[in-house]
Amino acid sequence: MPSSAEAPQRVRNRFRAKAQEFDDLYEDERFLVRLLRPGLFRRRELAVDTVRSYSEPGVLDVGCGSGRIGELVLEAGTSRYLGVDFSEPMIDLSRRRLERFGSRVELVCGDFLEVPIEGRFDVVLALGLFDYLPDADRFARRMFELCTDGGCMVGSFPTWSPVKGPIRKVRYEWIGDCPIFNYGRDGLGALLGGAGFSDVEILSPGRSGYLVRARRRD
Repeated sequence: MPSSAEAPQRVRNRFRAKAQEFDDLYEDERFLVRLLRPGLFRRRELAVDTVRSYSEPGVLDVGCGSGRIGELVLEAGTSRYLGVDFSEPMIDLSRRRLERFGSRVELVCGDFLEVPIEGRFDVVLALGLFDYLPDADRFARRMFELCTDGGCMVGSFPTWSPVKGPIRKVRYEWIGDCPIFNYGRDGLGALLGGAGFSDVEILSPGRSGYLVRARRRD
């Protein structure tokens, strides 16, 4: 297992090199793709549904990638969108995709734990992010700090699967030199509760992972 110091750089290298490949995953809407990768579609549906439950919310998208989910939540009524990602190619893709939304969008390339962020947000998205974090507790704590009272964090968390687990390990760690991390149901409550969130809802549990919505109640 890579050290906490080594892991971020290895993940950054992968997302710099494979930005377009990751973006292309969201392009294919065929039935077979939906069958094989249902998590991608459940993530964006939960993000959009959550944004629509607020009136013109501010949204912080941690690990925003190429702006695929950002585009959907902006169309759903987001008044202020801040996307943070440490991959320059991902930010470039996101900038092109979200340009039409004008001043509602701000994109920052950098480490979420270090970049200065002003204000707080009604919805904090962390979709496809926790897979790659050796220091998940630090990320969860900062998300809590940046969440408004009554706001929520929406995250995806992979779990070990006897079928997909070995395949992902070979594909990402052995071939791609990119560490990945898995989570259990009990651990999710401890992680998010320890960060300060309450009302932790574990939604759409599947063989490959969980979708979670956790609220901040001051």
